[in-house]
Amino acid sequence: MTSSSLVRDLAELVRLPAALTVPGDAWTGASRSAAASGTSLMPVGSVLLYWSGMALNDWADRDLDAVERPERVIPSGRVAPEQALLAAGLLAACGVAVTAAVGGRAALRVSVPLAALVAAYDVVAKDSAAGPFVMASTRGLDVLLGSAVAPAAALAPAASVALHTLGVTVLSRGEVHGADPVSTTAALAATIAAGSVLLASVSRSGRGSDRLVAVAAVVGYGIAVGGPQRRAHASPDAATVRRATGSGIVGLTFLQAAWLAAAGRTGRAAVVAGAGLVLPRLARRMSPT
Repeated sequence: MTSSSLVRDLAELVRLPAALTVPGDAWTGASRSAAASGTSLMPVGSVLLYWSGMALNDWADRDLDAVERPERVIPSGRVAPEQALLAAGLLAACGVAVTAAVGGRAALRVSVPLAALVAAYDVVAKDSAAGPFVMASTRGLDVLLGSAVAPAAALAPAASVALHTLGVTVLSRGEVHGADPVSTTAALAATIAAGSVLLASVSRSGRGSDRLVAVAAVVGYGIAVGGPQRRAHASPDAATVRRATGSGIVGLTFLQAAWLAAAGRTGRAAVVAGAGLVLPRLARRMSPT
């Protein structure tokens, strides 16, 4: 195996393109508190923790993937299970270390539970009834990580991102065999709730121009995520559900951008939304799910 092919295989293991959805979490959290203004590099730690979760996911699912998704890097033999487990551990350790370097003890109070929940989801909770709620809590904590010095200030965006993640995770369970009406309805309800939390927050604060940009972004979010979910509700076959799940992953960036715009961080909002526009092109080369 050449070094270039190993790099590509590891990139596929950690779902490299999907990492574009991660920086918006921490930036969104930081935007809610002036005390968090020095944590602009926190997304580096978030991305490392995210990659750790993706690697551990494939290690935990290696036997199931051998049957349902034999093209993935572990069942296809391109990455050994031991390599995937080692990568997950190293990425988690590096992620926690970076958050400590950026945010000190306050960040560790969030990043350590976050790393633990990521591991718990992959190894224990994924197939249980609690699985979607555990996954949702990881993304909510990722938002709070950006505002670790004043986490209460970021509770609304954390709840919004968690609701979005809850819906996408519930829907994703039908990627292989199709979904049921309860799952597709729950996904749509979570998307509506995630946008509603933002709209309720925006209506109470922010400049008029910021509110307009935020509302435009959340409308884009509704179209990007809710549209495919409606199609999955009407036709819940596996292929349609996979497309809706992929759209949910990408569409998170528009929700993050809306929160950033509402806080007056239009530059970062543009970067995050831009990542969402680029991600579908990258996803054609390497799946984010």
